[in-house]
Amino acid sequence: MFLAAQGFPALGVVCWTLLGGTLAAGGANVMNCYLDRDIDALMHRTMNRPSATGQVSGPSIVRFGFTLSILSVIVLSQFVNPLSAWLAAGAILFYVVGYTMLLKRRTSQNIVWGGAAGCMPVLIGWSAVTNSLSWAPIVLFLIVFFWTPPHYWPLSLRYRDDYERAGVPMLPVVQDAHTVARHVVVYSWVLCAVTWALIPVAHMHWLYAVSSVLLGAGFLWQAYGLQSRVRKNLDDVKPMQLFHYSISYLSLLFLAIGVDPFIR
Repeated sequence: MFLAAQGFPALGVVCWTLLGGTLAAGGANVMNCYLDRDIDALMHRTMNRPSATGQVSGPSIVRFGFTLSILSVIVLSQFVNPLSAWLAAGAILFYVVGYTMLLKRRTSQNIVWGGAAGCMPVLIGWSAVTNSLSWAPIVLFLIVFFWTPPHYWPLSLRYRDDYERAGVPMLPVVQDAHTVARHVVVYSWVLCAVTWALIPVAHMHWLYAVSSVLLGAGFLWQAYGLQSRVRKNLDDVKPMQLFHYSISYLSLLFLAIGVDPFIR
């Protein structure tokens, strides 16, 4: 939103967009918990979710999820603009139906294509400010899109046994660690290339340019480090190092994106 406004966006628009976006994310995740409650109960990482333990009934979960989702669309359409509301509705629908219902249990590429739902907030934020879309938010979308697999595959590598027990064909379940590490490296390079493409597309200044190069170098260092540990057949390849770095990476990268418009 700061990049779209090339400075401070209107405070009211920011607050309403954050509220609508939070409601949308909450609604989608609640429905995900309902649909995945059977496999969540089999995985140590998710077995204590109220939906998996039965602490909350199925109908209550569905009502709560629908309520949050509908409220998100109402808030965005009434207090921001219709385009942002349509994008939020599409994100919810794609996450619940596309990812959770169709992709997650059927293909090892589930997180690649399903991750597109997690890229929608940048489009919603941009459209909230400009009431339109352009190449710059599309590049932002692609940054998050290509960030998602090398962010999530290390996590699923760490919890491989959980996913295997639940019958979810995550890439580390159906492929060996060498293949997973190779995929992580390839996606990391594509991610870096896309972040650098934002410089000419959005006319970014030196702050973002330097930040994207340094943060990208760190990401590649972590990705190659994971691949090296896998090749050495270490008992613990420490996949969570890359996972935790990827969170800091995206946070700092988008902080640079938000601050860069103030550089003259």
